Parts: sequence; C-alpha cells; structure tokens
Amino acid sequence: MRPRTLVVRLDSAGDVLLAGPAVRAVAAGSAYTVVLCGPPGEPAARLLPGVDEVLVHDAPWVGLDPPPARRETTDALLDAVCARRFDRALVLASYHQSPLPAALLLKLAGVPWVAADSEHYPGALLDLRHRRAPHRHEARAALDLAEASGFALPPGDDGALGITAPPDTTPLTGADPYVVVHPGAAVGARAWTPERAVRAVAALEGAGHRVVVTGGPAEKELTAAVAGDCALDLGGRTSFLELAGVLAGAAAVVTGNTGPSHLAAAVGTPVVCLFAPVVPAERWAPYRVPHVLLGRPDAPCAGSRARECPVPGHPCLDSVTDAEVLAGVGSLLRTR
Repeated sequence: MRPRTLVVRLDSAGDVLLAGPAVRAVAAGSAYTVVLCGPPGEPAARLLPGVDEVLVHDAPWVGLDPPPARRETTDALLDAVCARRFDRALVLASYHQSPLPAALLLKLAGVPWVAADSEHYPGALLDLRHRRAPHRHEARAALDLAEASGFALPPGDDGALGITAPPDTTPLTGADPYVVVHPGAAVGARAWTPERAVRAVAALEGAGHRVVVTGGPAEKELTAAVAGDCALDLGGRTSFLELAGVLAGAAAVVTGNTGPSHLAAAVGTPVVCLFAPVVPAERWAPYRVPHVLLGRPDAPCAGSRARECPVPGHPCLDSVTDAEVLAGVGSLLRTR
C-alpha cells in the first residue's frame, strides 16, 4: 500500500521550485502527496506537478521577516498535520538550515516516519538522518533525500525543474520576440542597483532586443524606473502563474539569483543569472537549463550570506559590463 506523504519546504518560492523533482518522485510512489510551505512559497507549491494539497505555515525559524512563535499557530499546524494521517514526511531545508524544528512538530503531530538531511544530532526526531553529498545543488540534494527515502522519479522524468503548463501571456507581452529583465530581489545583495539595471536595459534595446521588465507589486517603482521609455513595464501586473507565462514566452531572462531565475528554469527558458557570490553558485545556479553566470565570484562578499551588499559600490554585480550582458544573451539565443 502506497503511503500518504508530506514534503516540507518552508522558505521562498524559488526554494519550493527547486524541490519540484523531489516532490514528483514522492508523488510517483505515494497515494496522496501534500506540500507544507511558507506563505512566500505557496504560489510555487500550487504549480508543482504531483501535489494533491498545499498546507501553509509561517514558521518562526525561517524567512526574512519571521513571525514570533505562537502557541495558537503551532497548534493549528499540528491539528492540520494530524488530521491528514501521514505515513511519511520529508523535511527539505537548505544546506545552512536545520530541519529539526519542523521534524519536532511533525513528530508531535503523530507522523511516524520523518527524513531529513541533518548535520546536527537529531535524537528521536528523524527516522532517516541523511547526509547531503558535498557540493550538491539544492535541487539534486532534495532528490537525493527522496531517493534515500524510497522514492524515485517515474520513467521518462529527466529530473529537471518543472511546473504545470503556464498560460499564454501574449496579451500582456505582445507577440514579437522579447528578453525579460527582472531587476528586483527579496535580498538586495543579489540584484543590480537600479541605476545599473537601467543601463543594461538601454544596452539591450540598443542592440535590437525588445525588453520586458518584470517585478512584483512592491517593485512597481523599481520596474518603472528600469523600463523607462524604451521597455515594456509589467511590474506588479502579473500573478505568479502569469509571470511563469511571461518567462516561458521569453527568448532569455536576465535576473539575479532569485525566484524568477528558478521559475525561468522551470519553464525551460535560458537564464543570464547575475550571481552574487554571497551564496555558492554550485548550489543555487539555474538548474538543468542553458544559463550564463555573470558576476565576480572572488568578490569580498563571497560566502557571507549577506542580505545587503557589505562592499561599497556593489562590485560583484554592478561591475558586470554591458558587453558581458549582451554576449550572455547572445550565446543563449544561439542555443535556442
């Protein structure tokens, strides 16, 4: 009898997208598959193939602005998990995060078997304490855990990122070919400064590319400034699903190491990724899609996990030249 399985990934939309191959493996071997995610990850979780249900919990141990720990919200989560009578649970977390707070709650909710990567002694909290292979990409590490838990991708699944079919967003973008520039990021250290993004859009337009600028509702001022008079500004005008459609229709996407980079990979669009070395590219680069990484991997911020650039002038990304951007886009267009 196939198990009822819970997959936990509590942080950002990009992280949830990277869990997609592991979720598909779990779904292939489960009778019922649920993803437990945080509020930022919910739109991505609802697009993952194989998911029967999504539960949302704003955990106080993850996120950029975590809520305080509250008895009532914790009790609500325990009740929701307990009611679904899971047989197994996999807790997915980044290499620098601990899965043990989530594992504790799952055990209190009666989940009999819990697996996670853990460098810390888990006591009775984990039934499978898996060890992540060195230098593993986050998506591959999550799939490794699923496989160690007895799940495998179904025949014909190549293990790339993927979502359910995105919509046709031609009414938003127009029918002519275009390149997307996504200038924002939840973590400022991972994006160009606005002034640098403005120059990049001008260079792309000057080289003959039609540019579409994307961003969330809180980034409308940024996208308007970056688009200026020469690019199409879609800042704040797309849902997450519509953004997937816009990225799917693009010839290439220029973005920082942020959610849209992984969303572009999930719809198969090549990515020019402005990769600040605050986290390692081997773990977070666009996965299984043609891509070019731009930035200075030897910058002083390397490995710092800084949210805001600690170096004056943001040299790791703002020193990327227009010629490098145009060459990156050009090389990816040739692959298509």
